[in-house]
Amino acid sequence: MSAYMIVQADITNPERFPEYQKLAGPAVQKYNGKILGRGAPDSVEGLWGTPVVLIIEFESVEVAKDFFNSAEYTAAREARANTAKFVMSIIPGA
Repeated sequence: MSAYMIVQADITNPERFPEYQKLAGPAVQKYNGKILGRGAPDSVEGLWGTPVVLIIEFESVEVAKDFFNSAEYTAAREARANTAKFVMSIIPGA
């Protein structure tokens, strides 16, 4: 069953953030992640917590967790330090 990683991002250092992106993109691809949407949310009710949202589809919750815990994505998270604040959640598909 598919799983979806919801990423809420507040990019605090846009000059250094591309270092994270260069590492994160290939890591998503390695785990067959598919980016379904990214950008500023258009809230229709209530306030969203961050200015940028990313939704990534993975084959399963397990694969999404394998991606998150992988050496490749760990390196990306380290590159992201002091460049953005993320909240990342995984939800199973219906």
